[in-house]
Amino acid sequence: MTELSRLPGRAEHVWEWQATAACRGTGSEWFFHPEGERGEERATRDETAKRICAWCPVRAQCLRHALSVQEPYGVWGGLTEEERRRTLASTRLRSKT
Repeated sequence: MTELSRLPGRAEHVWEWQATAACRGTGSEWFFHPEGERGEERATRDETAKRICAWCPVRAQCLRHALSVQEPYGVWGGLTEEERRRTLASTRLRSKT
């Protein structure tokens, strides 16, 4: 039998911010590009996702999460994967100086 006192406990507080996200229920196709999508189609989809993020009440938490776990795909907190990589690289450079 599992000894319950040794379990880590409830963790929903880590994800509670997602319940009020502007993207909730909109469909992941706005935030994650299909394989091979390039050019104007991708730029248009990214801009649509960013417009949704722009008025999101939990944008900061979303971006903080994506940066902390180095989320490799999609628009999170208003930034694309490329923009997040640049942000992380810039942060690393500043911390070295």
